[in-house]
Amino acid sequence: MTENLTPALATQPECIVFTDWDGTVTLQDSNDALTDNLGYGEERRKFLNQEVLHGRWTFRDAFHDMLESVDIPFPECITYLKQHVKLDPGFRTFYEWARENNIPVIIVSSGMHPIIHALLESLVGADAAAEIQIVSNNVNIDEATGRWTIVYRDDTDFGHDKSLAIKPYAEKSPRPTLFYCGDGVSDLSAARETDLLFAKEGRDLITFCEREKIPYVTFGNFGDIQQGIQEYMKKNKTE
Repeated sequence: MTENLTPALATQPECIVFTDWDGTVTLQDSNDALTDNLGYGEERRKFLNQEVLHGRWTFRDAFHDMLESVDIPFPECITYLKQHVKLDPGFRTFYEWARENNIPVIIVSSGMHPIIHALLESLVGADAAAEIQIVSNNVNIDEATGRWTIVYRDDTDFGHDKSLAIKPYAEKSPRPTLFYCGDGVSDLSAARETDLLFAKEGRDLITFCEREKIPYVTFGNFGDIQQGIQEYMKKNKTE
């Protein structure tokens, strides 16, 4: 059976919101939290992020290096993250508004599906976890030992090229208005793909956008994103 690459079009939405998960929907990046506190630490993790930002490492290799340093069973990783990762204060209200207005929200993440689903269920609720599409990497777990390794979604230098989740929607006619929300180096591949990019203040994605002259709107939380989408759609209708 051929995979449906555009399931969010089923309700004929006027616009679609793609969003990064770690550090965007959540206040803490779960993968950073694992690496910094249960792996080899913040110093090397930040060094590798800069190497990716400046093109000296691929995201795929740097991310694998970070996660390989986390030497505890996968279930314990999820337990730790549930205790330490918090939700963006505006996301729940934003998601309810989007749902009421037929605006699909799609999580496009370089993280791992079981972690995102577990945190989404814990932080937002079972209904949201069942409804929100998650496009991400996966994980291979040794059931006997709990040892695990990331399973990348594709063969690109990103491990998961987020633009590949967006392009099928951009190529449709009629085409919905597309938004993307992100914060870091994992979002570089998606930065040019939508009508409006929201980049989190003070994060690496803004550094990249400034260097590459990619237009963006800064946000602090999802309340800003909701307001930005409302203003953008109102302006487009007026024009």
